[in-house]
Order: sequence, then C-alpha cells, then structure tokens
Amino acid sequence: MSDFAKYDDRLDRLVNLDLGNRGIEPLYEASRQLAGGALCGAAADMLLALPEGGTAIVTTGSVSRAWLSPELGENDGPSGAAALIRALWLARRASCILVIEETLKSPMAATLQACGVAVTDLETTRKASADGTMACATLVAYPVTDAEGQAAANDMLAEFKPDVMVSTERVGRNENGIYYNMRGRDYGMGRARIDMLFDTAMAQGIPTLAVGDGGNEIGMGLVAEVVKTSVPYAAPGNCDCGGGIGAVSSADILMTAAVSNWGCTAICAAMALRTGDKRLIHTPAMEARLLEVMTANGLINSADGLIDPHVDGIKDTTHIALAEMAEAITRKVLS
Repeated sequence: MSDFAKYDDRLDRLVNLDLGNRGIEPLYEASRQLAGGALCGAAADMLLALPEGGTAIVTTGSVSRAWLSPELGENDGPSGAAALIRALWLARRASCILVIEETLKSPMAATLQACGVAVTDLETTRKASADGTMACATLVAYPVTDAEGQAAANDMLAEFKPDVMVSTERVGRNENGIYYNMRGRDYGMGRARIDMLFDTAMAQGIPTLAVGDGGNEIGMGLVAEVVKTSVPYAAPGNCDCGGGIGAVSSADILMTAAVSNWGCTAICAAMALRTGDKRLIHTPAMEARLLEVMTANGLINSADGLIDPHVDGIKDTTHIALAEMAEAITRKVLS
C-alpha cells in the first residue's frame, strides 16, 4: 500500500460527498473498485509518471446552453483544468495543450492566466517547458462535427505526440451518438467532438485520465452499467433517442467527484503529497480568485442558468471551503 493511501482516501471521500444529490457515490465506488484504491492517488501517480518535459493533452469546457449559443460555457471544468495544468508544469515542466471549442478559448485563456499559466503558441510552450522559465499552455480548437472530429483525431495525436490525456467535465456522446446534458436535453450543437480524440488515444494505448461528476462525461463509459442505474436520465429510454445520458467514452482512470472541479483539487493535493511541493496544492485563495475570473468572463453556473460564482448550483463559499479542507488534509504532511 502507498505511504499516501490514508490521505488519498480522505481526499477521495471529501470530494465525492454528493452535495448536489446527483448519484455520484455509486459511480465512485465502482470506479474505485476498478482502480484498486483511491482515485486521486491513482490519478496523481499517472500524471507524475509523465516524462520530464513531456506533453499532456488536456480538455474541458462545456457549451452549457448550446441551443442558444456556442459561446455560453459553464464554470465547472475550466478552473479544475487550469489547476491541473499548473500542477503538471510545476511537477514535470509539462508542455500542456488544452483542446476546446474555438468559441470558448477566450474565457479559458483568462482562467489559465488567473491560475498563473501564460497562454502561448505551441513553439513557445515547448520552449518554456524545456528551459523551465515559465508555466505556459497552448489552446487548440477541435472540430464540431462528427465527420471532422473523427478525421482530426489521428492527425492531432500524430502532431502533438501526447504522453498522457486528461479530461475534466468534458461531455461525451451516448450510445446513439447524442450529447445530452444532465436533464436529458440534446446540446450537441456547436460542441467540439473531443471525445472522439480520447477514444482514438485509448485505442493507441496513450494513458487517459478523466474527471466527471454526472455520468455524461468522457470516462464514464468505464462504469457505464452503474451510471444507468444511479444517475437521473441515464437509463435506456430516458432520452428522446431511446438511450440515456451516459457517455460511452472510457478512460484508464476515472476520477469521480460531486463537482468535477473538486476532483481536480483532490488530484493536485495528491500530487503535492507525492512530490513534497506545496505549490501544487489548489488553495482556497486560488479557488476564490478563479471563481471571480470565470464569472467576469461569462462562464455559467449551469445548474441555475446564471453567470455567478456558484458552480453546479452550489455556493461559492462551499467550493472555497472544499479547497481549504483538501489543503488541511495535506498540510501536516507537507509542513
């Protein structure tokens, strides 16, 4: 057993407390059983196995109200992805490429910058990774149609040659190729088909980590049968296509959490434990800052349909307190 197992367990239990009553706890138990231990620890071990200066493709970003505009993205996912990218650079000087919709590049760039990561072209990102002078990441748009999304997958993997793939709060298609939100509404219009990129990466044997909270995200295919019985609108026949909201795309490790951002917080804490580097922790001060920046850049609290600092209908103070509790779990080990 890992020396960090008891701390990993505490972090796991913390972030899988189902405050939103969305059915995450059975998904957690199923995923943990497959992983053979705490999810955040398995995720941290995967990320820290990245070669020094290696490449990570990261994705997040949900077009929250796709039927209205592809420019309306949600605030669960971007801050978590930014925290992971920051931790990957600090721990492994990774070159991180964040794949997202063209329409969501601007708020994602602001979120990365608020987390201390500069947004640069790929040449600059790789140069900064090589010499260790600056945390940088590159934003890349992905196609929004099925045919183009499938065709782009092999080309992108061949071009970037990632050592690991990371997804957080990134919706995947169901068994009928439809992208559903948590209420069983089709919102695939204008959505980048990034799940197809992850499917291709898995087929090529590239390590994949996914973070999700609702059953409809990349990675949830790993526990598909449990999703069908535990999550609203996930059973066959619950949606207009005859299927449910559950995503078919799998992952090597599925980090479940009551809010996807929380899963990323736990992974960062587990990485900090293993490296002894406090800088990797996603602190409550950073969480508060990112909530403000995401609000200022128009990202949506998708549960309530408002642009505010609450996430998934849960108050901002709860998210800040969650980061404080995760930090407290690691504090004595790292003091």
